[in-house]
Amino acid sequence: MIEFDQVTMRFGELTVLSRISLSIPERRVAVVGANGSGKSTFARLPNGLIAPTEGHVRIDGLDTAADARAVRRKVGFVFQNPDNQIVYPLVEEDIAFGLKNLKLPKAEVKARVDAVLARYGMEALRQRPAHLLSGGQKQMLAISAVLVMEPAYVVFDEPTTLLDLRNKRRVSRAIAEMPQTAVVVSHDLEFLEDFERVLVFEGGGIVCDAPPARALPFYRELMAAAPDV
Repeated sequence: MIEFDQVTMRFGELTVLSRISLSIPERRVAVVGANGSGKSTFARLPNGLIAPTEGHVRIDGLDTAADARAVRRKVGFVFQNPDNQIVYPLVEEDIAFGLKNLKLPKAEVKARVDAVLARYGMEALRQRPAHLLSGGQKQMLAISAVLVMEPAYVVFDEPTTLLDLRNKRRVSRAIAEMPQTAVVVSHDLEFLEDFERVLVFEGGGIVCDAPPARALPFYRELMAAAPDV
């Protein structure tokens, strides 16, 4: 379970999150909010990309600040722009990168890479240069490189923002079919309608925590009432 215990996050004099406390037992949780509301900072806390200024974030009882290495094995993170995540020139090399860092046997590395390529219909791309992939293929590569590590939880930061409709549906389906818990930051409200829970952020706090049928209309009204900047 992901747990936030009185978490505050400051950057210098700026308080981005203030006293957030919650637990996430659900498998599909969405995070929405305007730019600057604190949602992206919230998303970077579960796998220790950043540590809270105050309070604690725990993953299955492990503190993200004190047990960072163990936490990162449990929590994967998929960035909005896959180019920020792809590190090796060839598709299969990039997927295998994290597994090799774990010093797994070559046979296991190959078996896991083969399995994830097959799962997402990417076998033909195995030897393709990553920089030649389409935007949708790059996003699926980034997702594959995280899922091949078999984390218990995966956080997605705007996974469909840069994609066309066809690839949005492909990524949405991949997330829906994952066995792992997924926490998804997104502005694509239609994508979030089948989630179990939605957290609405505003001003560094959670102003609504409810199923999509209640939370998404609340968020739409909140955005409609917001002054133009």
